[in-house]
Amino acid sequence: MSSDITLYGRSTVDPTEPDPVVDQALAVFTSVHEACTLVDPDSPLMQANARPDQWHVVPLVLLAAVREAHRAYQRTGGRFDPRIVGDQMRLGYDGSPPFTDGGVANGSGGVARGPLPRWTPRFRYGRRLELHLGGLPIGLGGIGKSLAVRWASEELQEHFEDFLLDAGGDCYCEGTGPEEDGWRVGVDDPFGGDLPLAVLAVTDKGCATSSVLSRNRPAGSSDARRLIDPTTGLPGGDGLMVVVVLDDDPTRAEVATKDLFLGGADEIESAARAQRMAALWVTTEGDVGTSQLLESFVVWRAR
Repeated sequence: MSSDITLYGRSTVDPTEPDPVVDQALAVFTSVHEACTLVDPDSPLMQANARPDQWHVVPLVLLAAVREAHRAYQRTGGRFDPRIVGDQMRLGYDGSPPFTDGGVANGSGGVARGPLPRWTPRFRYGRRLELHLGGLPIGLGGIGKSLAVRWASEELQEHFEDFLLDAGGDCYCEGTGPEEDGWRVGVDDPFGGDLPLAVLAVTDKGCATSSVLSRNRPAGSSDARRLIDPTTGLPGGDGLMVVVVLDDDPTRAEVATKDLFLGGADEIESAARAQRMAALWVTTEGDVGTSQLLESFVVWRAR
């Protein structure tokens, strides 16, 4: 998933000794990666993508991930759509990570291709689990990682009351953390400043980030990437650099960041208010905005 997976927490277990609970939770990431990766041509997802107009026997983790992606597609009216794999390639995706369903591609050129047809994947449950992608290949990177955070956190919640599971932009914060009023989550400065733009105190919530940045380089550099608007096939999110969303569920937070981002800087405040989202955003002008629901989580801001 092109991310380091880090777990912070309090435990009576010797940290130098293997912990079966932690190992089982972290193994969730391996399971999701093996089923949903686009890097391995033999992965279950790539096998289904090779013939997206046919039925395929798939593992439960892939079926669950595609069903969750379809729910997100329906919830956002198509603004979240994992079928933009072809657009990523067309707009200059070079095969290096991150390769996600969020519509991440190099460059900003190209010609609008118009909206995709309605997405109607199909699912069969029985002795064998079967999946029909509905005719076009998909990518599950971003939502797959957030699902791994959700599922791994559910494993950990059965044994720990206080932990932070971080998967590079997607995290879940359980309990109060060392400060006793919430785990501290910093929002990095997309313009390269040493200090974060804001620090949030987060308890019992997921946190997700969508950004135009790649490898911490600013937009406009050769490594900058843009989120693709599924309705056009072209980069969207005018005027925005970063969007952060807090939600009880890390997968809903992940989907919401992309939904809000694609609306652009002119729409994000009203969209966050209408959808009752706890959101923070950074514009290309360097301004930091927050929705009313996010304000209570801010413990420090740079400006």
